[in-house]
Amino acid sequence: MDAGRRTIARRARHAVARGLALAVCAGAAASAQTPTTAAAKPAPPTVLFMCPHGAAKSVLASAYFQRLARERGLNVRVESAGTDPDPDVAPAVAAHLKKNGYDAPVAKPRRATAADMATADVVISIGCDLKGLPPPRGRVVEWDDVPAPSEDFALADQKIREHVLQLIEELVRNQRR
Repeated sequence: MDAGRRTIARRARHAVARGLALAVCAGAAASAQTPTTAAAKPAPPTVLFMCPHGAAKSVLASAYFQRLARERGLNVRVESAGTDPDPDVAPAVAAHLKKNGYDAPVAKPRRATAADMATADVVISIGCDLKGLPPPRGRVVEWDDVPAPSEDFALADQKIREHVLQLIEELVRNQRR
């Protein structure tokens, strides 16, 4: 084979190799953009914060929890409800959250449902009587040391923040396992 034909053959092999490499890269990019059902991620865990009226303690706890979870990179679904909900979020709670740069996690308190209990991985009961609800799928954690914000807002806020931080740390540790 003369030098001219060898050059043409070598260039053809390189062109085929480059084309194959491009096709593999394009296929990898396409498969990375199209998730398969086998690689689908499980649903994030759900934390349900509950207080009797769904208007103060659970609202504070879910607002604090959402921000800390986001900051720590936790993928968690957060719900807030009451056993006997008030018609509106407590004005003092709404003002406190706004003043401190938090979004109110709920616009209107709502009653906890059987579906909430069936889907929650963790139910945080902040002074609630859960007897009228079906047993939850997940575990129940009671934060009964949190006073009513109407009695001592500063202490209620402090206790909620402490509990939320402990819960976040626990979830982070469990995620690493």
